[in-house]
Amino acid sequence: MTGTLYGVGAGPGDPELITVKAFRALQESPVVAYPKKRKGSKSYARKIIDAYVDPAEKEMLGLVFPMTKDPAILEREWNATAEAVWEKLSEGKDVAFITEGDPLLYSTFIHMMKVMKERYGDIRMKVIPGISSINGAAARLSLPLADGDDLVAIVPAKDDYEAMKRAIEEHDCVVFIKVAKVIDLMLRILKELNLTDKAKVVSKVTSEEEIVWSIEELEGAEPEYLTLMVVRK
Repeated sequence: MTGTLYGVGAGPGDPELITVKAFRALQESPVVAYPKKRKGSKSYARKIIDAYVDPAEKEMLGLVFPMTKDPAILEREWNATAEAVWEKLSEGKDVAFITEGDPLLYSTFIHMMKVMKERYGDIRMKVIPGISSINGAAARLSLPLADGDDLVAIVPAKDDYEAMKRAIEEHDCVVFIKVAKVIDLMLRILKELNLTDKAKVVSKVTSEEEIVWSIEELEGAEPEYLTLMVVRK
């Protein structure tokens, strides 16, 4: 019998925000898979679960996910990743694949599920939800995301002035994820809409590396990748 692949949400950054169910999956799975950087620092998801996993007692399976849009490279790397996971599952071992936030909200695990089903058919998979950075930011900033009939949107920020402006205009609250790469554009829109006092920005929310930015501090700044903006009108 093959093992079960668990998609485990590790939460937004604070290790204490991991769920009891996720903790149990990490304890009981002989293999812990995690996103691995080709070089440099330890992955963010791996840092979150370090307090709960002893590498001497587990098989730690680091998986590289290429940051490219080249279809040939993507197919090659994803096939290699799927094969590495399948090798462990075919030995009858459960694999807990950890991801920051929630496994089914803008997560690498979404594509992992798709590739594994395409290559290996109806394998056993279970998803353990996690607290997303969106929930973490709302709590950290004491900022309600929705009340009553409020309309809320989660929007991957992109270099599209009209689309970003429209998202703000059409919703009571917008959470812009991956906002770092277009922060100057977003600041310009906020100023034009006279909403700079309605926006909050935070990087690596709830973690030890968390930064809560003021709008003034963001002028000319280069916030890191795991940064989001909440605009609450």
